Amino acid sequence: MVERTLVLVKPDAVKRQLTGRIVERFENAGLKIVGMKMIWVDDNFAKKHYREDDIAKRHGETVWKNLLKFIVEGPVVAFVLEGNDVIEVVRKICGPTEPKSAQPGTIRGDFAHHSYSSADAGQKAIRNVVHSSANKDDAKLEIALWFLEKELHTYKSVQDFCMY
Repeated sequence: MVERTLVLVKPDAVKRQLTGRIVERFENAGLKIVGMKMIWVDDNFAKKHYREDDIAKRHGETVWKNLLKFIVEGPVVAFVLEGNDVIEVVRKICGPTEPKSAQPGTIRGDFAHHSYSSADAGQKAIRNVVHSSANKDDAKLEIALWFLEKELHTYKSVQDFCMY
């Protein structure tokens, strides 16, 4: 089933100039970019993305506040990917949220080395280079937050013409 999902290249990865290498992983998997932009997130927008009623309930107030501080530290590259079962595929390519648990070959396994314990000890958000929507409901909310409908494009890619 063709669906869409949001991916963010977080400030830590942008500062390390990993954006192109990260985007390449998704394109190599045959996923189609249908919208992309760079944004310097402000505090109000950060609170819309990291909703307190969601994050604070699941992970605690401290984690939520640290995420808010982290996302405004530098520019973020946001993009929407489209493809078959794209949410599940993207999450596999990214690897688990905690980079310490991520396998080599995943984005987090190759480009991050933080753990929950190191983030907690430093009283910071975990530096895991990317965000991806967790499920269809989150994808719908996040895409609408980050992109206007007119910023999302429909076009044929080489994948649309391939017969598997």
